[in-house]
Amino acid sequence: MDYQKLKSGTDVRGSAMEIPGTPVELTDQAVEDIASAFLVWCESYLDIPARELRIAVGRDSRLSGPRIMEALRRALVQCGVQCLDCGLASTPSMFMAVLDLPCHAAIQITASHHPWHRNGLKFFTKDGGLDGPDIGKVLDLANQGACPAPAQGGTWTPSPHMEQYAAHLRRMIQEGVRAGEDEHPLAGFKIAVDAGNGAGGFYAQQVLAPLGADVSGSRFLEPDGHFPNHIPNPEDKIAMASAQEMVTESQADLGIIFDTDVDRAGVVDSSGREINRNRLVALAAAIALEKTPGGTVVTDSITSDGLRSFIEDTLGGKHHRFMRGYKNVINESQRLNREGCQSPLAIETSGHAAFQENYFLDDGAYLVTKIIIKLAALRREGKGLNDLLAPLREPAEAQEVRIPILEDDFRARGEALIASLEAHAKAQGWHIAPDNREGIRASFPQGEGEGWFLVRLSVHDPILPINIESDVPGGAALIRGKLRDFFQANAGGLDCAAL
Repeated sequence: MDYQKLKSGTDVRGSAMEIPGTPVELTDQAVEDIASAFLVWCESYLDIPARELRIAVGRDSRLSGPRIMEALRRALVQCGVQCLDCGLASTPSMFMAVLDLPCHAAIQITASHHPWHRNGLKFFTKDGGLDGPDIGKVLDLANQGACPAPAQGGTWTPSPHMEQYAAHLRRMIQEGVRAGEDEHPLAGFKIAVDAGNGAGGFYAQQVLAPLGADVSGSRFLEPDGHFPNHIPNPEDKIAMASAQEMVTESQADLGIIFDTDVDRAGVVDSSGREINRNRLVALAAAIALEKTPGGTVVTDSITSDGLRSFIEDTLGGKHHRFMRGYKNVINESQRLNREGCQSPLAIETSGHAAFQENYFLDDGAYLVTKIIIKLAALRREGKGLNDLLAPLREPAEAQEVRIPILEDDFRARGEALIASLEAHAKAQGWHIAPDNREGIRASFPQGEGEGWFLVRLSVHDPILPINIESDVPGGAALIRGKLRDFFQANAGGLDCAAL
């Protein structure tokens, strides 16, 4: 097969277990070919022969993980690589393994929140995760059958790196809550973790409990690649409802929900209210800007107007909306810093949060660790997370509509339609956001919807996602009606039924 079909942004992803109508794409041969190609890429990028490389390998809880791990072992060891088997591990921990062990590179076997039968590969060097173009190069090399010469001396050694990573998070909390010599700084806190049977159970067992937190209300900590309870995804409504129920039933001070590989997280406050999407961005921004007053927070494009007001008027920072895609947001924040604009945080509404102080690594466990430290500080003041977020103005209504593009060249059709919509918006006198960096965002005054829409082209799929928010009941319907009129007049090559 053409391995480029397995490219998914900055990851390799595909079906890894046979289900009716879906052939296995990540076969043993595919994994071995891609691993060999990665070694060739490393030889060029790192200027180190494959036989001298030291590479860490980890996996999430997916059923196909052990099989793929074994395929990686065969491919790497035969080229003389010294491999460190980190076993069940979070994706962020595998980047940290490059720095901590240390090693030259790391590979994580994961497909994030995708269905149980899928899996994938993420690659890291000391410079972070491979970007889209680098993944493309690796897959090109795999298509060419590129492989280093076989070499003796390859090894496969178990590594307890997750213990080292958990210890780092514990030290963060001890130092952050100014506990001094107190070995149990979280005594008196009840914190419940919903790991969704992914890789995040370690956070309750190896981070919170040893520090004295009561984690008895936690759920689904045991890894199970069938994901029998709910999809491990903070954005999933069923998963978030499970986390909210967990908090209210256990009367926890805080609830935490991770995705499968722990690069994303959401939280639930003590009242059972979710802190997700705009509320999570607001909370992370408040934490990041404490150390960087006036700094710039980079978010994706679908954040609300109320969030901008919170970041700029309440926190005194700057809000820089950018494109969807967590890597896009991270790269933009890094660019701003290189140009002299202090940007301590890059965060996407999906829950990917990357702090400058943490190598711009999107790490759900690091994010919730920062939140727990903030929660402890607020408790000393007799306050809670709700007090911190009280000034955040939230929309009365929020909707997302997804319009499929039916034409083969979906990107050209989508771009042409967005250009037509922009011309239509100007002709109608709609206010077009001057700082929008993706698609078209337009807002409307009182009486015309009192809100905004964003129409953009999906990063990977033949879809036009449409986000609509309004500050008044019924406003989203007014805005949606304006868009419906336009799309009905320009429906060629589209499925507009969702509008």
